[in-house]
Amino acid sequence: MRNGPIPGAHGRVRPLMLLSDPVLHAPCKEVTDFGPELATLVEDLFATMYAAQGVGLAANQVGESLRVFVYDCPDDEDVRHLGHVVNPRLVEADGVVLRGPEGCLSLPGLEAGTERYDHAVVEGFTVAGEPVTIHGTGFFARCLQHECDHLQGRVYVDHLTGWRKRRVLRQAARAPWGR
Repeated sequence: MRNGPIPGAHGRVRPLMLLSDPVLHAPCKEVTDFGPELATLVEDLFATMYAAQGVGLAANQVGESLRVFVYDCPDDEDVRHLGHVVNPRLVEADGVVLRGPEGCLSLPGLEAGTERYDHAVVEGFTVAGEPVTIHGTGFFARCLQHECDHLQGRVYVDHLTGWRKRRVLRQAARAPWGR
């Protein structure tokens, strides 16, 4: 039995921004208004993430240049992590660096081996303005780092070098959405 509403149940699915969209490559603005518009945005982010079958989604991926992201992501022990963060700050990224497959809803159908730390801590706020700290390990740590990158104007491709980067960019240029 659930305790509370299902995230995204009252949200609307918004169009996703794709790799070439400038909003994905510029740092997002701090949220200063914790009112009903922010709550609506978080609901829309959940609805859009679920519709696209993702595990995380940042506000700039739906065209809103605000420091907000949502997640519904398992860690390596298959524990589900569900929530949102407003004005997040990646305060720790440490442990072992692992190269693992990483994709992005803004690069549909593509993925590449990307190096990320296996532990991350993010601090921020809820939509109600309450402080929150999120600890992630394994795949969930990767998700937290990925979403924080989005809010800084970076996509996972920016972490790639050499043939991995060339391959993903070539695949993006050939993809139906990349033309």
